[in-house]
Amino acid sequence: MMRLNKYIAHNSSYSRREADKVIQDGYVRVDGEIQNNPATQVDEKESIVYVSGKQVTRRDKYTVIVYNKPKGELVTKNDPRERKTIYDTLDKKYKHFIPVGRLDYATEGVLLLTDASKVATALMNSGLERIYKVKIKGEVSQEMEDAMQNGLELLDATAGGHSHSNITSMTFAPFLGYKIQKNEHNYSILKIAIAEGQNREIRRFFAHFGTEVADLKRLSFAEVELNNLPTGKVRFLSRSEYSALFGFLKEDEKQQREIGKTKKDTRRK
Repeated sequence: MMRLNKYIAHNSSYSRREADKVIQDGYVRVDGEIQNNPATQVDEKESIVYVSGKQVTRRDKYTVIVYNKPKGELVTKNDPRERKTIYDTLDKKYKHFIPVGRLDYATEGVLLLTDASKVATALMNSGLERIYKVKIKGEVSQEMEDAMQNGLELLDATAGGHSHSNITSMTFAPFLGYKIQKNEHNYSILKIAIAEGQNREIRRFFAHFGTEVADLKRLSFAEVELNNLPTGKVRFLSRSEYSALFGFLKEDEKQQREIGKTKKDTRRK
């Protein structure tokens, strides 16, 4: 059994939030009956679900693309200030694709997008390695290195964040790795590997030490690299990248089933 909003999001181009809205607005029928509650349980194999008269069927096939995001684009479909978004550049056939997390306006590099909500959710919530090239103003201090090695917990992590962000505190796990490629008084360059994707995480980390990130580029997400992909262009995953992704998703589904089973057992007790 699965929640109705989750079923729709996993098997269509609707996000979880969009699924909630169409359900609450009365556009969803399950086995012929209108359902207004996103938490309604449906049988993944037996239930017949329609959204606005179109049947939603289980799909096991999905597509993932790599976009080399340039600076100056927002990872969102609509911006109230009418700034440029990734969807202004992407081909129309990718308009319904869901970004795997976000890169901020001034960050460039690897951005994965998929037509399957369950794939996007699994990747966003994963501990898969993300590698970045970071240029900071000033030198890399010993305090920075200690925090990269041991992690950092900040009650006030607003420095480096967006002015409209509601996030105040933040916990930074130890970096998976880092390499200082240049360390000088004016600016320094590092390659870092992290397993999280928190809001402006890297900018907030260095801002804590009074250091501004001048340039930030994501070089890879797990096994997926740019592979000489030009800025502003798209490519499909290679066979080996799809194979690695399939293996990850299979393991993730197994873990989710085990978590669900544990929760049920706990409730019974």
